[in-house]
Amino acid sequence: MNPRITLATTARILRQLRHDRRTVALLIVVPAALLTLLFYMYDSGPAFDRIALVMLGIFPFVIMFLVTSIAMLRERTTGTLERLLTTPLGKLDLLFGYGLAFGLAAAVQAAVAVGAAYWLLGLDTLGSPGLVVLIAVLNAVLGVALGLFCSAFARTEFQAVQFLPVVVVPQLLLCGLFVPRGQMAGWLQAASDMFPLSYAVDALAQVGRYADPTTTMWRDLAIVAAATIVALVLAAATLRRRTG
Repeated sequence: MNPRITLATTARILRQLRHDRRTVALLIVVPAALLTLLFYMYDSGPAFDRIALVMLGIFPFVIMFLVTSIAMLRERTTGTLERLLTTPLGKLDLLFGYGLAFGLAAAVQAAVAVGAAYWLLGLDTLGSPGLVVLIAVLNAVLGVALGLFCSAFARTEFQAVQFLPVVVVPQLLLCGLFVPRGQMAGWLQAASDMFPLSYAVDALAQVGRYADPTTTMWRDLAIVAAATIVALVLAAATLRRRTG
């Protein structure tokens, strides 16, 4: 992997993103708007604090998965990927460039959403908002990596969207948002342990309960980071030229 080529790819993707106002609105405005909706649903209080904290990690994951899988599919079907792969650009340069570009976008998204949650909606946690931003960004990059990997198996944008209920929804159901993982049946706990989103949610829970970063939180983040790297490497291994 060539760092200079990777950074050039990152810059190209950020330029494209800047001119796509709808996607920018989706990335930055929608999470804060959905948190506001949750605020009025739960009428603030402890229930809102618990749900909002978890959703600050889930929203970036879901949105980045959807945006990235479709963006990479467009690169393939329009012939852009075919042209790029005839240059010195390597597969890892392309995929890590995507990860870095959307990671930077996720940092802006997380800062806006966390700022709205804490200072406008009154979210209260013992841990630092900065840790919540860190986890949200890492979760977003995980969504990018999984979106890049899944896009390799889709031929149309509709097929790319179909991976959402296959890859994302099971993780949402089993991450502990609806039922504590310890109260699930044994086989569901085992499945939950295989999903990286479960560890991201656990890390957010640690921020909510403890004033200082815990060993468990850092362990969970290490697992999420490792899953992200594995997904990016798998995406590179399955990336194929496929023009429409």
